[in-house]
This record gives sequence, structure tokens and C-alpha cells, in this order.
Amino acid sequence: MTCAARAVFSAAWARVEEFTAGTLAVAEMEARRLRHDPVEVATRALQPLLWLAVFGQVFGQLRGLAPGNVSYLEYLTPGILSQSVVFISIFFGVSVLWERDSGTFQKLMVAPIPRSAFVLGKALSASLRALIQAGIIILIAALLGASFRWHIGALLGAWVTITAGACVFSGLSLLLACWMRTRERFMGIGQVITMPLFFASNALYPLELMPPWLRTVALVNPMSYIVESLRAFLLGLPANVGRDLTFLVAFALLLTVLGGTQLHRLA
Repeated sequence: MTCAARAVFSAAWARVEEFTAGTLAVAEMEARRLRHDPVEVATRALQPLLWLAVFGQVFGQLRGLAPGNVSYLEYLTPGILSQSVVFISIFFGVSVLWERDSGTFQKLMVAPIPRSAFVLGKALSASLRALIQAGIIILIAALLGASFRWHIGALLGAWVTITAGACVFSGLSLLLACWMRTRERFMGIGQVITMPLFFASNALYPLELMPPWLRTVALVNPMSYIVESLRAFLLGLPANVGRDLTFLVAFALLLTVLGGTQLHRLA
């Protein structure tokens, strides 16, 4: 390797180290907040509990909503898990707007951290919350009688899917925060888009039961790919997992880059 090539490699490696250190620093800061506020995790578990205990039990009496080899409760659980990932992540931009109003955000922006690393660090902290919530949801479903695949490959695949999905929607959340710029406007937009994302996906029912126009919407909805991938890993249902994860990771990277270029709007 020539001296010039070594210099280029060293510079690139230094940028990677800087990006990684910045990402982990932001993620650690958010993890400490979560540790000091465990009540948030408990309160967020109430809505999934209602979906599984009420909706899952009632609609489990209907035929045709789930494949013959799984119960509707089992079929529904990855959908509710995905809903939790989306709801946790999509409102993460509120914390950034709060940090801006309190002056914390400005201090972070003058730190030697790449802005895309700030976005990714926030996304990883959202995925940590989503993973904790996922464990609670799966435990609740198991107590209600659902059975899942518990081997390491299935759990690792579910972990990757949840992390990628949380990064997608937290990246979208931060991008919306940059454009909305006020907490009130952001909350209004967040509430408008979350429920359509949920119902225009395969979280509650198979794509085959949807009218053609809704099926088309579901095919471009990132939540559909989270649900399909989780059903493949947790239940063993057929799915194109490679396509699902590729879509989620690519979308997450795109939103991370875009979010990094728009953070100056919050200054």
C-alpha cells in the first residue's frame, strides 16, 4: 500500500471512528434517560395489552383472518409489535423539539459529532425502547396462549427487524420535527399519519383480504415489511425476509442522511 493510499485509509477510518463514537454517545445519553424513567415503559404496555387481550380474542373467533397453522392471536402479535415500534419511534421528534426549547439541542450541535451520527444515535435509542416493548408484548401474548419460535436465529432476526424499523420511523420523526419546528404542529401531524400507517398495512389482516387500492398502499408502507419479517421469524410464515430487511435498512440510511442535512433548521 502506497503512502497516499495509507493516508486516505487512515482519514476514512478516523471519520468512521468519529461517527461511531458520536452515535454511541447520543444513544448512551438517551439510554440513561430511559433508566431514570422506567414508568414510561410500563405505561406504553397498556395499549398493546388491550389490543391483544380484547381485539385478538374477539377477532380470533372469525375464520380466514390468519393462516390455518397459526391462531389469530399469534398472527396479530407481530402486527401489534410493529404498531408499538412505529408509535414509539414516530413521536421521538418531540424530544428533539423539547431539547431545542430547553437549550440542550444547541449544546449538542456544537459538540464534535457528525449530524448524521446524532440522528442515528437517536434512532438507536428509539430501537432500545422498541426492543423493551417488544419483549413485554411477546410475554403478554405468550401468557394469553400464543406460541412462537424461540431459537436464537428467530430472535436475532426479530431483533434486527425491530431495530431497522425503529430507525426508519425515528428518522422520519426527526425529519418531520425539522420541518414542523413546533411541538404542537408535530403532534398534530404525528397523530394524522400513525393510524393510517397502521391500518394501511398487514398488521391486522392479510394483504389478500384488502381491496386493490389498499393493497397497493400497503406495499409501499414500511410497516408492512416490519410485520411480514416479524411473522417470518417469530411464526415461521413464508416471506421474502431479504427483501424486507433490505428495504428497511436502505430506507433507514436514507432518512438518517436526510435528517442530518436538515438539523440546521432546528437551530
